[in-house]
Amino acid sequence: MEVHKVVAPPHKSTAAKLKTRLKETFFPDDPLRQFRGQPNRTKLIRAAQYIFPILQWCPEYSFRLLKSDVVSGLTIASLAIPQGISYAKLANLPPIVGLYSSFVPPLVYAVLGSSRDLAVGPVSIASLILGSMLRQQVSPADNPLLFLQLAFSSTFFAGLFQASLGILRLGFIIDFLSKATLIGFMAGAAIIVSLQQLKALLGITHFTKQMGVVPVLSSVFHHTNEWSWQTIVMGVCFLLFLLATRHLSMKKPKLFWVSAGAPLLSVIVSTLLVFVSRADRHGISVIGKLQEGLNPPSWNMLQFHGSHLGLVAKTGLITGIVSLTEGIAVGRTFAALKNYHVDGNKEMIAIGLMNVVGSATSCYVTTGAFSRSAVNNNAGCKTAVSNIVMSVTVMVTLLFLMPLFEYTPNVVLGAIIVTAVIGLIDLPAARHIWRIDKFDFLVMLCAFFGVIFLSVQQGLAIAVGLSLFKLLMQVTRPKTVIMGNIPGTDVYRNLHHYEEAQRIPGVLVLSIESSVNFANSNYLTERTSRWIEECEEEEAQEKHSNLLFLILEMSAVSGVDTNGVYFFKELKKTTAKKNIELVFVNPLSEVMEKLQRADEEEEFMRPEFLFLTVAEAVASLSLKGPSLNNV
Repeated sequence: MEVHKVVAPPHKSTAAKLKTRLKETFFPDDPLRQFRGQPNRTKLIRAAQYIFPILQWCPEYSFRLLKSDVVSGLTIASLAIPQGISYAKLANLPPIVGLYSSFVPPLVYAVLGSSRDLAVGPVSIASLILGSMLRQQVSPADNPLLFLQLAFSSTFFAGLFQASLGILRLGFIIDFLSKATLIGFMAGAAIIVSLQQLKALLGITHFTKQMGVVPVLSSVFHHTNEWSWQTIVMGVCFLLFLLATRHLSMKKPKLFWVSAGAPLLSVIVSTLLVFVSRADRHGISVIGKLQEGLNPPSWNMLQFHGSHLGLVAKTGLITGIVSLTEGIAVGRTFAALKNYHVDGNKEMIAIGLMNVVGSATSCYVTTGAFSRSAVNNNAGCKTAVSNIVMSVTVMVTLLFLMPLFEYTPNVVLGAIIVTAVIGLIDLPAARHIWRIDKFDFLVMLCAFFGVIFLSVQQGLAIAVGLSLFKLLMQVTRPKTVIMGNIPGTDVYRNLHHYEEAQRIPGVLVLSIESSVNFANSNYLTERTSRWIEECEEEEAQEKHSNLLFLILEMSAVSGVDTNGVYFFKELKKTTAKKNIELVFVNPLSEVMEKLQRADEEEEFMRPEFLFLTVAEAVASLSLKGPSLNNV
């Protein structure tokens, strides 16, 4: 067999290596490549288009696209208006704030966002987290003004954090919220949100301020004397209607408009019923009078000092991460369906600036909602103009239609929320995770039960902690496998995976499937020593010759640090004492360079023990070891 020489990697200066590493870490998409070799005017235009994505598609916008965007914009507006009011109440904020948050943020996103399908506005999970975290220290009933100030301040910090991630190219931080964590967290939050709506659905006036499932159910059954049969009947009727329309739209996607318009229709019909029958005088609570007019400025309400600074910063951080993760995931989902690209860093900046501007215009945390975006996509949206149309529709509502919501019953808003959050419980995804990875399923369950029995933030923290623990276990306990030859070929594979693979007498072939660093070098030392001892015992039992060669297949070793270099040096000393030659197969350039620097006396990186493949190594070593001559 021809043996190919292993060559040293080309020399690179430290500055060049650092530049490459930083580029791959922070600029994997190489955003500057579009400017190379272009005249200054083109560079200026592309820079403006990069900062403001609206400039990319606006010059080519046509009346045909406008017709599609108007239809989809009006459709999502019919969903956004009742959801905005409902989610604001979920966050313990005045209902009008939910409509404010459906007016300004979509306009900002239309200019800065790169997704064509993302429909922006308040979402249930962020509303729940914001309301529950702030309510731990400030009562929205006893001190509504302070609570509102803290909500706007938390929104500012959420937006600042989100935009900073995009500007500093640190979007990989949100990747620590794994798929399993998000599925469990969303399902748990959906249960909590639904249970919170029992207050409105049953007409209870004295309801617990805690979020856990136990105190909520305890509060429900300890106040049975407050249950209102009128409220229950109305709630059940509209809840069944909303669930039926949702089911119909899921079965027949072409009828998406049925579920999209059902919430607004429910609000209109229930408001008329209450107004005509004066049901508000017979136990059915209503929203009450709402303020007319556009968003008042709220920059003077932001609090950057005082005893609540830590609370708003923490609330902003958690709501920012959760809402950013949801928004980017939704945007990428629909971009994949329509075969276009969504820039994650642009999305972080757009969503972040959207919330920063929103905090100064009486809005709370907003992002791209899956339910609204799905309706937007099904309605045939073509560009972000659908968000502008939705915003204009909400503006008209704020200016002229607010008195019509005075008699809207709270029970219908509760039914709308329950219907919306049910879609967050993804049982097929949970079953899929169970089939793929049992540990991920455990992480999902911890997130789910942590949210419903402890709190939203504690459940999220437990799930993230378990995910990090799994990551640390994979780093500190890398996989090492013993490899054997598949007869009749030059292929070497895991002995425990391929039954036909056979170990070569006198040779131990190990594959290290991880970087070697300070976190795992001690483990690898112990594990490799055990492999050698087991192999020597096997050789003695089968009366073969002694173990002569230890071959390390290093294709998966992407990097080493100082501890990793010392691991290989100590391994060389250990094998030398046992008269075993250490052989390296296919070390990658970075690994090879560091090992050569450390091997000043050429003790273990000698050319005669460096090979490109295991087959070449065994073929060459067969000339040195008498027991290998028959291989």
